[in-house]
Amino acid sequence: MTSEIRRTFYPLINCADPAASMAWLERAFGFTPLEAHRDETGKVVHAEMRYDTGIFMFGNGEPGTSAVYVAVDDPDAHHDRAKAAGAEIFRELTDQDYGSRDYAARDQDGNEWYFGTYRP
Repeated sequence: MTSEIRRTFYPLINCADPAASMAWLERAFGFTPLEAHRDETGKVVHAEMRYDTGIFMFGNGEPGTSAVYVAVDDPDAHHDRAKAAGAEIFRELTDQDYGSRDYAARDQDGNEWYFGTYRP
């Protein structure tokens, strides 16, 4: 019997041009493209790649920075708990076009954390 892997943590890599980064990472490191979501202009706004059993995602942010995306079952309750604890919510709960409901917060040291229902 094979059990399905239920991943929870996903590194989030910020880059200026996710499409170019994906092509380079595939060529240089052998990472495999999984998804690429584009906006109305055709620019990649969210992408995913894998290597072996690991998956990471791309976001549009300050190049050279990274964050962590954490899959949660109840983002509304999670958001409320984080807010009550004093987390800096810099992106409120939002339903995404790729099916996730998520939000983003900074911890006490300024690290970015993204929480939502999406599981690549």
